Amino acid sequence: MQASVKPALLAKTYEVEDFAAAQELYHSHGWTDGLPVVPPTEAAVAACLEWAGMPPDQLIGIEPVRAQPITAHKLAINAVMAGCLPMHFPVVVTAWHAMMQEEFLLHGVTASTGGCAIFVVLNGPIRREIGANPTFNALGNSDRATAVIGRALRLALINLMDVRPGDIDRSTLGHPGKFSYCLAEDEEDTTWEPLSVARGMPPGASAVTVMAAMAPRQIMNEWTREPREILETFAAEMRANQRHYSIHGGNYAIVIAKQLREHIQAAGWTKRDIAEFIYERARVRRSEWADVGKGAVVRDRGDSVYTALAGPDHLLVVAAGGPAGGFGAVVPPWLGDKTKAVTVAIGACVDCAPAKG
Repeated sequence: MQASVKPALLAKTYEVEDFAAAQELYHSHGWTDGLPVVPPTEAAVAACLEWAGMPPDQLIGIEPVRAQPITAHKLAINAVMAGCLPMHFPVVVTAWHAMMQEEFLLHGVTASTGGCAIFVVLNGPIRREIGANPTFNALGNSDRATAVIGRALRLALINLMDVRPGDIDRSTLGHPGKFSYCLAEDEEDTTWEPLSVARGMPPGASAVTVMAAMAPRQIMNEWTREPREILETFAAEMRANQRHYSIHGGNYAIVIAKQLREHIQAAGWTKRDIAEFIYERARVRRSEWADVGKGAVVRDRGDSVYTALAGPDHLLVVAAGGPAGGFGAVVPPWLGDKTKAVTVAIGACVDCAPAKG
């Protein structure tokens, strides 16, 4: 819904001759992610603020480690640069509210050599309002809305938090999700409750979940309809991540596309059933690190068991993906439980305690 405000914009302005000159200006100052940007004209920025009903100086939040304030005006500038329309801006704002919760550990997430990205899941009516597509290519360039929302978060990190490669961003490798890593859940084509509801949001509310995540690891199983066998494939990939990357547990997300989802649903399994099964199966012994060249850290603790999840509630189960193919994905955490996924409702009480875990 469009609000009526006439903001007086605050940022410094630049005059350029044309679109190409604007690109060179932004690239020369390190204000982009390497891709072309939409010039953030006063009119475009004001339209975002007007849609969200926010004055330019409204404080979105303060990053808890560096005490860096984030204002609506600066966030709107970066949203426009990313290609956002005014209707996308409330999602960007809500995602930033979530990212600045203390348990998300935004500074650690963005400064680590591990190179994670901000994985975003959209729930509720907002998905349809902005044209987010939860089916084909859900983890890729599926639609305009998810592409530009995810990109807006990255541009704002670059320009408002100095999260540039080699400066605050110390990523050794990074991954493509650092351009954009946003998808919508397919709530219409599943019997399962939305992720946001499972994480404490009221049914029917639009919400954003953010998680510090590594690159998705695609799995396939087209040889069974048995839920345990299907889910064992996901659990095996999570165990592999524990062996190859980090043995410590944290939030994982699994994305289950329609073909596999229908088999699991037909057997009467809920998201809670899935989470409990995965919790029991996704675990390794410390001795297994010796199998992948890490024997030096096993020492006398080889029999110690490590779970990928601290508990079933720490698994984010997302219904998304195209209608055919026995595919799914495991989205691993950045590094154990140092950071926690956060879910916040869009347009609701932004000061209320978020869902955690």
